[in-house]
Amino acid sequence: MNLEGKNFLITGGTGSFGSTVCNFLLKKGVKEIRIFSRDENKQYEMRKKINDSRVNFLIGDVRNYDSLLEGCYGTDYVFHAAALKQVPSCEFYPLEAVKTNIIGTENVLKAATINKIKKVVLLSTDKAVYPVNAMGISKAMMEKLMLAKSIQIDNKTIFCATRYGNVMCSRGSVIPLFVNQIKSNLPLTITDPHMTRYLMTLNQSVDLVMHAFDRGLKGDIFVQKSSSSTLVDLATALKNIFNYKKDNIVIGTRHGEKLYESLLSREEMARVSDNGKFFRLPADNRSLNYKSYFEEGREINKEYEEYTSHNSKRLTIPEIEKILLSLDFIKKALKN
Repeated sequence: MNLEGKNFLITGGTGSFGSTVCNFLLKKGVKEIRIFSRDENKQYEMRKKINDSRVNFLIGDVRNYDSLLEGCYGTDYVFHAAALKQVPSCEFYPLEAVKTNIIGTENVLKAATINKIKKVVLLSTDKAVYPVNAMGISKAMMEKLMLAKSIQIDNKTIFCATRYGNVMCSRGSVIPLFVNQIKSNLPLTITDPHMTRYLMTLNQSVDLVMHAFDRGLKGDIFVQKSSSSTLVDLATALKNIFNYKKDNIVIGTRHGEKLYESLLSREEMARVSDNGKFFRLPADNRSLNYKSYFEEGREINKEYEEYTSHNSKRLTIPEIEKILLSLDFIKKALKN
């Protein structure tokens, strides 16, 4: 898709994803990028770092519909990345997750519709599949809102979504925690040695979102085929890189944490299409009139297995080390 001369709004744009996709879009000749967030200090730091007149910063909160309505005016496309993402925090303050992740998304979709935005790409999470914590439940509801508006409302705005796991070295993730513990000469704290997580770079998250942006139809959800690692293997790889000898300590799982994450449920795997590097999960466009389905029936001959960090490709420790050494965060940490 030709992005030259286009206008973008990125909610939660000062986060790890926002800054990465912003740099990507600037190289594609876009006309304007609006960074929409509520943290003025992060906006100040990002403004200094990017230093490009095409990037404008809007103070606002997705909980406030009016600020979104103004922010979307004259915009072509929206990337909705604003969210409460920390699982333990959402467990203690679930209503805050509802306000940001559910009501905030409703405000984004409504403001985009009113302003006749061409396409909105929502960023969801593996925790929305079989959710057991408040963050995952709120993100699952975010997806349901997107799907409902896609199939019920007759408008020209396309709503679609991406779903991915942990982004390596993003704020609040485990790799910066481990590196900080190494630099502080502390043992690495492992919640559960058998816990598995997807490993995804920031650039891969941008690739997935741009794939959805380019190919997404109403109600589509896109998933990238991802590799995974156990937490203990990830810790071992980091210790090898930094030549660190202290033992790990097992502290147990935190509030709301799962042993492994799922990107696609068994029920969804029955409907996905394989797009090479990605899975596309189309919207279920059936109406509430189920009579025709009862009369005609539908034959399903195959059993499907959910797509999880337990059954996806498991990285070896040398493979993890290779990925880690390619990350700017790790390169800077090694220099320091």
